[in-house]
Amino acid sequence: MKQTVFTGAATAIVTPFKNNEVDYEQFGRLIEWQIAEGIDAIVACGTTGEGSTLTDEEHRDVIAYAVKKVNGRVPVIAGTGSNDTAYAIDLTKFACEAGADAMLLVTPYYNKATQKGLIKSFEAVADVSTKPCILYNVPSRTGCNLLPASAAALADHPNIVAIKEACGNISQIAELASLVRGKMDIYSGNDDQIVPVLSLGGKGVISVLSNLMPRETSLMCKKFFEGDVAGSCKMQLDLLELVNALFCEVNPIPVKAAMAAMGFGENSLRLPLTPMEPQNEAKLLDLMRKQGLI
Repeated sequence: MKQTVFTGAATAIVTPFKNNEVDYEQFGRLIEWQIAEGIDAIVACGTTGEGSTLTDEEHRDVIAYAVKKVNGRVPVIAGTGSNDTAYAIDLTKFACEAGADAMLLVTPYYNKATQKGLIKSFEAVADVSTKPCILYNVPSRTGCNLLPASAAALADHPNIVAIKEACGNISQIAELASLVRGKMDIYSGNDDQIVPVLSLGGKGVISVLSNLMPRETSLMCKKFFEGDVAGSCKMQLDLLELVNALFCEVNPIPVKAAMAAMGFGENSLRLPLTPMEPQNEAKLLDLMRKQGLI
């Protein structure tokens, strides 16, 4: 059996900005709070971390900062995927040398590669990685869908240990789970499907919700693993309205507003993303108040 990078909840952590530059003071505060609240792992420079609009220097600096700040207390997973395989290879080499515990490799976006192209691209990156690699399938954002048979083929690579599955199709995830059991861990990539994915043998979630509720998101997974399926399911359903509010506009627009309201930096995004529409923000903040978050 391959190494499991983490079990439970990993936060796809936001990258705070101030005056359109990375706000490392707030980023450090957020990391410390996440760990204190019991998060199981941290993902830096993912979709939620606006990795696609960080400069190359910023991308590397954020990864290196997260590794140093966390200092081995929980695994740090570096978002190093790209639509340019050569760039993903270079960034993966850097993140390995910087001390990240694992890589998160998104399917190449915009190019819309064939299944053969996806397999060859992921294999090329995994070949150079000295750390475990987690694939990331999110067709709603990338324009291509890594199919279960392709993921199963990639599961034979010694460095590819898991997949973050955000296709949203439980039937597809069930097929994937059937094909890769024992060869690849599965993490939910959608906060509204944590318990369903756990029920198919999933190891946890790479989460947006856990930016603002790390303890609760981790607890939802722990309850399931400890046999309290009803309790885990209740948490999933009780938090569904808040989860939906966090995705009523494209991620990370709502979660940036949420974190700003909680005092973790400004409500600042990089174009082409813009701050949340006032009526949507008002609803999100109202739901956060009901949870005692603000």
